[in-house]
Amino acid sequence: MLRQGWRELTFLHWAVSPSTVAHFFPPGARPDTFEGRTYVGLVPFRMVGSGFPRGPAVPYFGTFLETNVRLYSVDTSGRRGVVFLSLDADRLAVVAAARTVFGLPYRWAAMSHGADGNDHVYTSTVRHPGVRASSRVAVRTGEPLAAGPLEDFLTARWGLHVARAGRTWYLPNQHPPWVLHAAELVGFDDRGLLASVGLTGLSRPPDHVAYSPGVPAEFGLPSRL
Repeated sequence: MLRQGWRELTFLHWAVSPSTVAHFFPPGARPDTFEGRTYVGLVPFRMVGSGFPRGPAVPYFGTFLETNVRLYSVDTSGRRGVVFLSLDADRLAVVAAARTVFGLPYRWAAMSHGADGNDHVYTSTVRHPGVRASSRVAVRTGEPLAAGPLEDFLTARWGLHVARAGRTWYLPNQHPPWVLHAAELVGFDDRGLLASVGLTGLSRPPDHVAYSPGVPAEFGLPSRL
């Protein structure tokens, strides 16, 4: 249904108790857990070459910056996925289309990404009406990271759960295995981004940081739970 390229991603993750985030999940989905904990993710990256699988990428609108805040889900059929609390992007038309068609919580933001060797800096200032939030993430990437069970739990996600029109939908995706790199968090400034989606108590440094050059991805047709 849709083709995308996810590039230069940084993954910040905080371990939390499932009970503290369970109310964010749509009916039929619940927090997925690893060793009794679930995770909040903050992921800035570049989206490139979005378009339909058998057609060319959409000019201009198919390439943009995004920062999303996510949780990890599993449904009654055992399908594991992601629940997005926010997806901030710097293409207003993309934000409007994704909110209307898919019911995803996209928000318009002013964003930047700079790369200098192994150093990456991402900034985001939300422009969505009624929201005052910004973030800055700076990382230094290292050697390839041997993926263990936690890395697989955090990144091997083959769909997303979303509430739309009074129902919960599962939108599947497929992509090659992630190539992850170790990453040092050089700087992190959260000025209300996590709080803007209802997450509190995460003022500590993230529990897990990783980087990936990216993967191509394709989304299939949604199905109702």
